[in-house]
Amino acid sequence: MSTLLDEAGPSASSGWKSYLPASWTKSGPIVPVLRFSGAIGVATPLRPGLSLAALASAIEKAFTMRGAKAVAIQINSPGGSAVQSMLIYKRVRALAAENNIKVYVFAEDVAASGGYLLALAGDEIYADPSSIVGSIGVITATFGVNELINRIGVERRVYTAGRSKDTLDPFLPEKAEDVERIKALQRDVHDAFIDLVKSRRGAKIEKAPIDLFTGEFWSGRKALEFGLIDGLSDLRSKMREIYGDEVRLKPIASGTSWFRRRRGVFAEGEGFGFGFSPGGFAADLISAIEARALWSRFGF
Repeated sequence: MSTLLDEAGPSASSGWKSYLPASWTKSGPIVPVLRFSGAIGVATPLRPGLSLAALASAIEKAFTMRGAKAVAIQINSPGGSAVQSMLIYKRVRALAAENNIKVYVFAEDVAASGGYLLALAGDEIYADPSSIVGSIGVITATFGVNELINRIGVERRVYTAGRSKDTLDPFLPEKAEDVERIKALQRDVHDAFIDLVKSRRGAKIEKAPIDLFTGEFWSGRKALEFGLIDGLSDLRSKMREIYGDEVRLKPIASGTSWFRRRRGVFAEGEGFGFGFSPGGFAADLISAIEARALWSRFGF
């Protein structure tokens, strides 16, 4: 049985599509787009930190989207937790292998330290000429305020089980054995980072005229020269270059609500634990300071 559209001819059957949103009727290759923005593992009051728990659902959705030709990832991160960086990296690479999908990474303002580790999940890495890339190193920062509390007459009382539990306590004088222990831990993490860079970038970085693993960072243009990235481009331009002007870029949201993030903050800092995790306003303040310090290292 013919329909009214059939009887009206092809022009009528195609004309009704003009009343629908272009995104409903447009055809072309599909590329899901993930966005990793912010400090890694550091949650601020209004923004969640980048973590596998926060990103797992979006990553899974991107790599299982029907008809996806590739997955693109935009990164704007000054780094943070080494563990969360590696967990996110491993999940991206595992799903890329399982679904046989190529990954393109695009650095925005910053892809440094843990942010560059995330970028290594890409089969190809691109940046803007003015992007900041690199910082392949490990840092631990704290304060020493023991002299201050002595001057203002504050008596601090600390009780521990385990003689090294107060390592790098900012209210106690620095101890040489604490510093050496932290440096040994940093060397292990740094070595793992270096091994990953070498395995992912391979021969591309072998002719670099400088040591890439000092923690130094460079512009996107220099990063290309040293083999840390594959080109200078932005997401839309590169995807159009590869898949044509009809490519459809599909942003994938992480889906972590503000309310759920606040519940997580309120639940912290209760009872005894293996470390100190302050809750409520104090947790927000500390996290905000940590995130600000990470960004400020790169002029942001």
